[in-house]
Parts: sequence; C-alpha cells; structure tokens
Amino acid sequence: MAGNSDPLTPRAKLAVTAGKAVAAASRAAGRGSGSVIGGRVALKLDPDLLARLAQNLDVILVSATNGKTTTTRLIAEALRAAGPVVSNALGANMPAGITSALAGSSDAKFGVIEVDEKYLAGVARDTDPKCIALLNLSRDQLDRAAETRMLAENWREGLAGTKAVVVANADDPLVVWAASSSPNVIWVAAGQMWKDDAWSCPSCGGVMQRPGDDWFCGECGFRRPTPSWALSGDHVLDPHGSAWPIHLQLPGRANKANATSSAAVAAVFGVPPQVALERMYQVQAVAGRYDVVQFMQRDLRLLLAKNPAGWLETFSLIDPPPTPVILSVNARSADGTDTSWLWDVDYTRLTGHPIFVIGDRKLDLAVRLEVANQHFQVCDNLDQAVQTAPPGRIEVIANYTAFQDLRRRVGN
Repeated sequence: MAGNSDPLTPRAKLAVTAGKAVAAASRAAGRGSGSVIGGRVALKLDPDLLARLAQNLDVILVSATNGKTTTTRLIAEALRAAGPVVSNALGANMPAGITSALAGSSDAKFGVIEVDEKYLAGVARDTDPKCIALLNLSRDQLDRAAETRMLAENWREGLAGTKAVVVANADDPLVVWAASSSPNVIWVAAGQMWKDDAWSCPSCGGVMQRPGDDWFCGECGFRRPTPSWALSGDHVLDPHGSAWPIHLQLPGRANKANATSSAAVAAVFGVPPQVALERMYQVQAVAGRYDVVQFMQRDLRLLLAKNPAGWLETFSLIDPPPTPVILSVNARSADGTDTSWLWDVDYTRLTGHPIFVIGDRKLDLAVRLEVANQHFQVCDNLDQAVQTAPPGRIEVIANYTAFQDLRRRVGN
C-alpha cells in the first residue's frame, strides 16, 4: 500500500471518480443518495480503496445494534473542536457506503464511521482505527443477523490485540465479552435497559446474576468491569470524578448514554468533556429521527425503532396518554423479513394511547396488539391515520424502511 505521504494511486483516483459519477447518476434518477452503489463500483475498480482512503485519517469506528447513527453524529460534532471530520452521517454503514463517505473528503483529520455489526472486524482490518466505540448488542433482523452471542464472538476474535483504544459499555455483558480481547479498553457505564439478550454468560453459558446495576456469572466469575466514565442522571462523570452537565436537543436516556460514550471517545483525542458536550447540543435530529414535521395541519414527531431494545427506549420518550401514536412496520430485506421480534416488545406500555397501525406488516402488528389488549385501528396509510387521530401532536414510531417511507411522504 502507498505510504502516508503518497497521494492516491491512479487506479484509486479512477475508482473514486467512477464511484462519484455513478452516485450522481443514481441521485439524478431519484434512487436515493447513491452512496452504496457508488461505493460498490469504486471497490470493484480498486478493492484496496477503503484502506487507501483511511490511511491519512484518525479513524473512529462506532458499532452497536442501537444508537450507532446518533453516537457517530455526536462524536463527529465533538471532534470538530479538534479538526475537520468526514463521516458517513446518512447511516450507509457497510463497506461500500463507508468507502463513498471517505471518498467525499480530502482534507479531513478524523474519520468517524458507523459500522454495521457484521462488518466491524473487516472494516477495522482495512481502516486501522485509532478508536472503536462498542455500545450494545441485542437481537435484530433475526432472519439474517447472527445470533447475538455469535456476533460478540466475531467482534472478540476480530478485535483481538487491536492497537485501537476500545471505548466499551461496561453494562452490556456481550459487549464486555467482545471487548475483553483488546489490550486497551476504556469502560463506560452507559446502562442497559433491554436485558433479554444477556441472561446467559457469554464466556461459559452459565446463568448471569444481576443484582442492581451490577452483573456477574456465578459459575465462571466473568463480571462487570469497573467503569472509568459513567452516565449519572443528567451528567457525565469523567475518570477524575468531575461531573459535566449533558445538554442535548435529542430526547431520552438512551441519548444521554450515547453522549457519555461520545465524550469518552472525544477525550481520547484530547477534546475535554465540557467542550465535547457543548458541541453535541448542536445536534437537533439525526437522519430525520426525532424531527417534528408539519403534515396535514398536524405536528408529527418521527421516531425510529427497529428492534425490541429500540422500541423499549422509544416508548420511554413519547408524550403521556392520550397522545395519539401511529405505528408502522415493514419487513423488507433492509428490515429483516422475520417479524417474530414483535412478540418481544412490551406493547402494554402504550395503554391509554389511541393507536393507529400502518405499514406492509400492519396485520402482524395488529395481532400482537390484540394479544396485548391494546385499543388500535388499522389504517391504509399515513394520511388516513393522521385524519383519524384525535387532536394534538402525534408520535409516529416506525422501523427502518417504514421510517424512510414516512419521510418521503411528509417531505422530510
């Protein structure tokens, strides 16, 4: 591979140019951002392109089942205090999308990259990251994602001996198991609301004991490490014991946890917590998530929830009853075609809300709500649901492709 001082090879330059041209054509044809198809073409022309583009950057990788897009955005904002940043802010988080994002900037100091859980080990190999943030692992896309224990094993093997500083959530046993093969780990107490994927020990299969916020395996002694950073109420506690206030425009406890991990990452690069957290306040919405939009003379707040852990966090954000709630679920390939995960979500938390159900798999969701004794109405589309909903702001919760459909419909 070329040395740090060398510009891109002629082949790499051709690959970047071709990728950008294909992406532009895709955008012009109205087929989305073009970042994935552009990246695929570029990597076909130069399979080493991702490594070449990353060689002059301080790369930070962010991976998790929930919160990686938001955390990537928060880290990027914080690190702008120390230099220009390039990031895959739109969430195209597999090698093609990542390659496209890095090809878009030549003067960046930092590359802050969200990575799909299944691709983390390979992207880490290609990009030689300085820092890797691991937030959580939970069940997701059951038809095509590996079982969570296998993903943790994949991370553990792929990151063994990495030179990167690993910033990892001490409250998630699967993440701790995965990160424990790395020599340089900073542990963050970011919390874990969804625990149903972490009752058996990832090390020996024994039953996990969970007294209070602690956890340990009674059989092999695998246990929660002592964190050096922690989320405490509305503050981040740093390794020196100082408490820094979190001021976010993004709602909910989960985003405070994301901000805590982001502050720990920023500190690796010399950005103090106060500066990092102040910069995070700039973030109002992330790829449409949390946006309040006007549609048919109503205020709609758009919330993304794509697996049981995400739905649980989202239910804690919504306004109290009788705020109307629209739920939209698809099962296209990007969502995972298996909807059995709906049975892992506690829909009794919506009791008292008027509920309206839309999306490709609205009938699957209707059966689940029926069993949970919820009052709901199945609607043909967003327009009908909004027309039928009682007055007031409407909370709209959707999984991945359903969320993209909603954004297109409301012009967001």
